[in-house]
Amino acid sequence: MTRHSIFAVVIAVFTVVATFTGGSGVASADISKSVIATFRGQIVVTKDELPEAKSDKETIAKIKAAKLGELAGTSNGDVTVWTFHYAAFLTKTGVNALKLEFWRDGKTYSADKRLEGVDPKSGVLTGEITIDEDENITKGKSYLIKLVAGADTVVATATLVMK
Repeated sequence: MTRHSIFAVVIAVFTVVATFTGGSGVASADISKSVIATFRGQIVVTKDELPEAKSDKETIAKIKAAKLGELAGTSNGDVTVWTFHYAAFLTKTGVNALKLEFWRDGKTYSADKRLEGVDPKSGVLTGEITIDEDENITKGKSYLIKLVAGADTVVATATLVMK
């Protein structure tokens, strides 16, 4: 089985698990050390699963091209809902529970999503998150997303405008 096939199986299994856990499950992907080093400390937000290519250089280019700075929401009755895939390239491993915190304009805490069942040996976490206006997210605002381990140890970040 090729590395690409293994990656596809991991993502497929995660998708099934996320469907039954409300989309907040966590999966670990088999990504090369070079790719991990390039994105270390970042949360890469994408519309779809993390892209992969034949070489590390191509994979890095595809990930950079897929990375979102803005995310369009969808209407669900009275609220706007945002769903996105993420790949968090951790600066520190060793924990099995993390929290994604959303900070409006990088300063005001707005919401969080807890991630349980994290592989403490993995340097990369992938998954899908759904969050909405009822969870204190405001359309048109910019959010600093922090992946936090333990007592306020930030292991990856991203900035995302919710459209």
